[in-house]
Amino acid sequence: MATLLLIAHAPLASAFAAVAAHVFPDFASRLRALDVEPAMGLEETEQAIRGAMAGGEAQEWLILCDVFGATPCNAALRVADGVRSRVVAGTNVPMLWRALCYADEPLERLVSRAVDGAIQGTMQVSAPRRLSQAAATKPHDSNSHHDQ
Repeated sequence: MATLLLIAHAPLASAFAAVAAHVFPDFASRLRALDVEPAMGLEETEQAIRGAMAGGEAQEWLILCDVFGATPCNAALRVADGVRSRVVAGTNVPMLWRALCYADEPLERLVSRAVDGAIQGTMQVSAPRRLSQAAATKPHDSNSHHDQ
């Protein structure tokens, strides 16, 4: 059973945790959030992550970060061992919800589920205006590049 740790630029981690609690209130014990303030450096962020992961009964950790290459992710990569803790960057709400739904699965599978949730939850849901409206009432001209 994994515990999820959200690490993001403030106030995003807390906002993600609030969204998770809104939909999955019974999973509060499996979720921790760490907002990285603008003044926090890499070492301070790393120590905050270690503090957030200290204590408790968690055997495995899925660390969800907002942006690859930024301080929250870089600090998480320093802490994660790749065996009992894994880091996934690019957190979005579908990823978080999917991870919470499958938090009982082995860590390797949970990572895949979270990434699949992020990918499947990202889609264009409206067509560009030029595709959804009738073409202009001009005669057909191959140089006009009509889409319809």
